Amino acid sequence: MSPGAPVKSNGRKIALIVALVVLLLLCPCLGLAGWAIWRVADASNDVEPMPSVSVPVLPPVLPSAAPTPDLPDPDEDEEFAQGDCVVNEGTEDDAELRKVPCGPNTYQVLLRIPATTDGDRCETLAPQATANYVHDNSIDLFDYVLCLKER
Repeated sequence: MSPGAPVKSNGRKIALIVALVVLLLLCPCLGLAGWAIWRVADASNDVEPMPSVSVPVLPPVLPSAAPTPDLPDPDEDEEFAQGDCVVNEGTEDDAELRKVPCGPNTYQVLLRIPATTDGDRCETLAPQATANYVHDNSIDLFDYVLCLKER
């Protein structure tokens, strides 16, 4: 027997190469898709459910003749405005001003300068002032100076 003509297997090699290329392209894409699905599923498990909130039903408040509990006196932290008259019930170093009707031996508020503790500003902004009161709060926005004139 004589050897026959060799059979060409180029078709098989080409099919094998095409299959390898497709496989190499699909693996990363499938891997990325799987990773993305895993992350989304993992993130949905981390979300805590929102607590339900229920508002208690309160009975209506009816006016009564019973005495009310001690509420803070609105005059304790008085706001002083231009034209108000005050007296100092404290000392010169620790003044405690109280609003009073204008009259002799009172101080009239000529100007209120907000957000400062610089009492010297009264000399330029209210030159007729004979005294000033500086209110220094722990929050600078609530500081103020009163320029006062003795009556």
